[in-house]
Amino acid sequence: MSQEREWNCEDPKKRLEWAEATTEALRVLEGKWKIVIICQLFAAKGPLRFSDLEKLIDGINQKMLIQQLKQLEKDGILRRTVYPQVPPKVEYELCDMGYALGPSMQALIEWAEMRRKRSAGNGY
Repeated sequence: MSQEREWNCEDPKKRLEWAEATTEALRVLEGKWKIVIICQLFAAKGPLRFSDLEKLIDGINQKMLIQQLKQLEKDGILRRTVYPQVPPKVEYELCDMGYALGPSMQALIEWAEMRRKRSAGNGY
């Protein structure tokens, strides 16, 4: 899955493809809550019930959580499992595409921390 990029590529079409792919990936993850949800599911190392996610994510309301979970499911980032019981039990967990975000998330965290340090020292 991982592919080394030749950033000095002379092909402008290839560079445009990379830019479009990056834009597409960021659109899947955009919004205030999606990254927070994904981070909570990474930390859980297994499925979480809706109520657990709601408790873990300070400031999110039920409507927004439902909306974000539906979008992440539609985009193949997480899996929703409904258990046929009363009361209903619904769990959410990262699927393969969600777990594949791990290295990218780690790289973004490291980049953000580096940026914060430079900003604190006015080293822009």
